[in-house]
Amino acid sequence: MSSTVKTEAISWLKTILLAAVLAAAVNSFLIVNAEVPTGSMENTIMTGDRILALRTSYWFSEPERGDVAVFRYPDDPSGKTLYVKRIIGVEGDTVELFDGVVYVNGQVLEETYLPEETYGNFGPVTVPEDCCFMLGDNRNHSLDSRYWENTFVHEDEILGKVVLRYYKGFKWIS
Repeated sequence: MSSTVKTEAISWLKTILLAAVLAAAVNSFLIVNAEVPTGSMENTIMTGDRILALRTSYWFSEPERGDVAVFRYPDDPSGKTLYVKRIIGVEGDTVELFDGVVYVNGQVLEETYLPEETYGNFGPVTVPEDCCFMLGDNRNHSLDSRYWENTFVHEDEILGKVVLRYYKGFKWIS
């Protein structure tokens, strides 16, 4: 092999290695890249969609009611199972679902993103310090805070705020 071919091969190898290291760093520290395997967030995020969440979203601010977030499933002791749900209640909020309507602190929560009328009752529960109460947008088909053994998600377990669906098609998430 000539020295120019070796030099070119080493140059390409360095470039590929640098790109892999940068991609791993971005994925570990700045974004969460995930596929949504269920329909619990339909019609906001559909089954099979891929989403990006910003890990930086909660570095300098607290999670807010209405945010769609990626977090570690609180009933998985390994911490490896990731869920995507909407934050309905934050620290100190009292959340209740009565006749399919969500009440936060006694006020009806306006939810224009729901695909259908919700059925059922739950609560009331008060969200503990540094925790969130999470519900899927597709309430009738969502395993969420209403059904978990550990009802609340600690803020330390929230990995990021979902900002973009990039497959199947692009859609900004709010």
